[in-house]
Amino acid sequence: MNTLLTTFSALSDATRFSIVEQLMQDGELPAGDLIEGRGMSGAAISRHLKLLREAGLINQRVQGSQRMYSIRPEGLRAIAEWTISKRQFWESSLDRLGDAIEKETSWPI
Repeated sequence: MNTLLTTFSALSDATRFSIVEQLMQDGELPAGDLIEGRGMSGAAISRHLKLLREAGLINQRVQGSQRMYSIRPEGLRAIAEWTISKRQFWESSLDRLGDAIEKETSWPI
């Protein structure tokens, strides 16, 4: 559960969430590409990237003088597994809601 909490915590910040979204969409990118358009300094983005690395959501590798970042699919797996495990809850909740609506609309007026 700690991994899941760490993952959700890391993604709760809009900047970090958008970095993960960008990496999922564009694939591996250098740090410079992740800075563009965010209105933040390189140092600020670096702190966000460090937190995402520590949460196990992204990988970093060195290529010459660049730091390259990519998604760690196994890091996002915890969210997918948690969501799937709650499917039964949501389906039964929707079934109960449907039953309540049906009962409400079938009463004589």
